[in-house]
Formats: sequence, C-alpha cells, structure tokens
Amino acid sequence: MILVDDRTAVERKTHTLIVLMTDRFMSGWGHAKNGTSYAGWACRYDDLDAVERWVRSRTDAMRVRIVGGTYRPPNISGHCHIYVVNDGHTSIRRLKDALKDAAE
Repeated sequence: MILVDDRTAVERKTHTLIVLMTDRFMSGWGHAKNGTSYAGWACRYDDLDAVERWVRSRTDAMRVRIVGGTYRPPNISGHCHIYVVNDGHTSIRRLKDALKDAAE
C-alpha cells in the first residue's frame, strides 16, 4: 500500500480525524493498479460534520467512515491519500454558505 499524507507535523496534532472513503473511480488503476484506492480528508473536530457530509455526497465514494488521525491502511495492494481540510476547503465553504442562506 502506498500512503501519501499531506499533513504537516503540526497538522497531525490538530487534524486528528479522517473522513475516509474507498474511491470507486480510482481503484484498480494508476497508483492503485490491481488494488484499492482510498482517499481521506484530515480535519479538526469542529469541521467533522461538514467534511463527512461533503465526502458522502461524492459520487465516487464508497464505504465512507471516520478513522483516527493515526490511521494506516491495510497492507494490501493499493493507494491511500490523506488530504488536509483547512478553512478554505470546499466542504467548509458549502456549510457556511448554507447557514448564511438559511439566515436570510
């Protein structure tokens, strides 16, 4: 399993939850040739609901689950990429926009 984790040392301490999905589109080719592709978004506790909702809305997402920040994928053929969710991320902007629209 190839693991790519975009978090810095500081973000590993602050972004301690990962919304993880099995990627139905990327599995089986590219870095996940003959294996499974996982994508995860590391976030802060306060952003978890927005990030989970955004990941579940993706059409390529299967088996969406929440794992701890020290997660390591199983030792099988495939690829796992952990991205970082900060304030400008799409999932958080969508939630803020929805809350703003509801208030108007």
